[in-house]
Parts: sequence; C-alpha cells; structure tokens
Amino acid sequence: MNTKKGPIRLISGIFITISCIVIILIAVVFAIWHNEISTVASIKKISDANPEHSDGAVYTMTVSGDYYFDDFLKQNGAKNDSELISFITGKITKGIIPMNIKNSEIACSAFTASTNDGKRMFGRNYDFKKTNTMIVHTKPGNGRHASVSTVDLQFVSVNIDTGITGVKDKILCLAAPYAPLDGVNDAGVSCGIFMSYQGEKTVPTDINTDKPDLTSTTMLRMVLDYADNVDEAVEMIKKYDLHDSAKTSYHYMIADATGKSVVLEWVNGTDSTDNDASKRKLNVIYNDPAKDSNYQIITNYILSDGYYKDVPEKEAHGVDRFQMLSSALAPKNGVIANEEEGMKTLAIVGRRGMKNEDSNSLTIHSVVYNLTDKTALWVDNEHYGEKEHTFVLDLENTKASE
Repeated sequence: MNTKKGPIRLISGIFITISCIVIILIAVVFAIWHNEISTVASIKKISDANPEHSDGAVYTMTVSGDYYFDDFLKQNGAKNDSELISFITGKITKGIIPMNIKNSEIACSAFTASTNDGKRMFGRNYDFKKTNTMIVHTKPGNGRHASVSTVDLQFVSVNIDTGITGVKDKILCLAAPYAPLDGVNDAGVSCGIFMSYQGEKTVPTDINTDKPDLTSTTMLRMVLDYADNVDEAVEMIKKYDLHDSAKTSYHYMIADATGKSVVLEWVNGTDSTDNDASKRKLNVIYNDPAKDSNYQIITNYILSDGYYKDVPEKEAHGVDRFQMLSSALAPKNGVIANEEEGMKTLAIVGRRGMKNEDSNSLTIHSVVYNLTDKTALWVDNEHYGEKEHTFVLDLENTKASE
C-alpha cells in the first residue's frame, strides 16, 4: 500500500478547491466591474509632465459602458460635492474603494465662431495652476449621446506632482465623467464652465427650491449626454436647482452646430450686491446668428446687463481677455479660416504670455471643438504649433497631430 497517495490527493484537492474559488472570485469581480476594468485598462499617457515649463501630464481614457448618470438623475442629482462623492462611490466601486471629486478656481476664456465654409467652432482655454489633464471618451448608450470632454485630474484627487502612478490613481479616474470642464457630443453640442467671481467674496450659487439638484460639472455632463441642441439644453437646465461646487461661482457657455450659442448666468443684483446665492435667477444670454452677430465670447466677466454699475468695469475679472478676444473676432464678425486659426486666437489670451490679474497663471489646455464635424484640435500647456503636444480628437479616438 502506497501511503504517500493520501497526502498527495489531499494537497491536490486543496489546490483544486482554491483554484476554483479564485476562478469564481475573478468571475464575480469581472461580472460586477467588467466595464470599470475595461475603462481603467484604456488609460494612456499621451504627453509627459515637464516641471521646467510647469506642464502637467496628459492622459486619455475611453469609458466602457454606462457610468450610472441615468441613476444619478433619477435620485434627483446632488446638492453638493459630498452627495456626489457618496453616489459615485456607491455605484462605481460598490462602496469598497473611496472616491473623490472636487472643483476649484477656474479662470479661462472661450468663444464661438464659424469658418469660411460655414462650420461652427467652440474654442476654449482652461486656465489654472499646474495640473494633469485627461481627455475622456464616453459612449453610454441607452439613447444618450457619445461625447469627448476634458477633465482636470486634481478634481478626482490625482496628485498634481506625480500624476497617475498606479492602479489606485486609475480607479480614481473612474469618476472623471462626472467632472467635465468642456466637451462636445455627437449631436454637435458643446459646453464649458468658467469662474464668475460673483459677490464681494465670490459666493457660490446655491438655489434651493423643490426642483432636483445639479452641481457645476454634473450640469455639463447632463448637457453632453442628453442635449440635441442649445434650446433643449437650456430647457433641461431650467428644471434643476444649481449648486456651484468648491465654494466658488461659475457661469457657462453652450453652443451647437446650427451656430446658436448661449451664456448662462445665475445672478442677483449687481457685483456689489450679488451675495445671496439662494435668490439668484437664471439669466439666459443668447447669440442667435439669425438675429445677432456670428460669435459669442465668455471669460470670467459677467455679461448680464448692468452687473458692474457699482464697480469700475476695468476692475472686473477677465475683462482684459474679453476685450482681447473681441478685438480679434469683431473685425471678422466671428469668421475664421479653420481650427488652426481658432487655436491662434486662443493663443492671444494664453496666460503664460500676458500679464495676469490673479494667481491662476497658466493655460493648461486649449481646444477648438468643430461642432459640425464633431472633432477637435487640442493643445496642452500652450505648446501652440508643436506637433507632439497637438492632438486631433473625434468621438472614437485621440491621435497626435500629423
């Protein structure tokens, strides 16, 4: 009788049992998080950080499947960043891994324009301190639009100095669809967020009625996912109370492929009296090409009539960049040759090259969205004209400029 067979069979049985358990666990994990796993696997770095130029790194990510935004709206949204974090953590990681999302001061400049052959453009500079960015591709299905958008990765708690260093940072990036700064969808609707410095100490808009709730960047996500045009976007937004994030105030621009654009401002009185953020009312400032000029401009400068009557206009935030863009676009009535000319227009107000009125001294990314073709020209860290820092975006992929 071979006495060794018993222990061998026992060890073999234990090994088979453990292997089966591991396989089952892997299958369960994949079944629950297969979209998240595919999303994390898609993350790529396309531009390195350069501390000497105060450049952050640039990444791309393609979101696989849904990211639960339908569920977010069904629960009536969120009144603040804490509620948003709770929702994202519960849905994306099932409460196992803590997530985070935050916003901060955003300077910026943007304009709408048309090309000589009638294509519509939305150009935008994102101004901030050194940070890392991510170009996010989404295609959620269920009747929602595909989109490409840009996200500041510090808003999902990726370290500014190190960037994405491992799996933990990549998991944090799963919150990125909830934090777009600008973007375009496959209906040709584009939007952007801009700080507005409202009130004596920059008071964030905080409307509280019986309507459901949206934070700043989730409002942009709703527009990208659901809006077919500017008017539809405005009507959707009117159904929600806005709660600006990060203890600061913002206004917004939305444009579509017809040439129509709008600036949305929640205001209450003038610059010196606009301190009760709960009583602000939405002011919709249209630029309909059938009735008005061929372009629209937004910086940090409030456009609502009479807002700066108690303050010297020259002291208003962003008025210098507003005037510089006006000087560039007005003589041509907002007609530019192509995306490259649009990028040159953004370079005029690139923050490294001009005297800054605040500490947000860097232009982190510049993008010209083609609303007609649903594509974009995207440049990081004011490296205008440099091929390795210039990317052509569409709703399927990102590639370096050739």
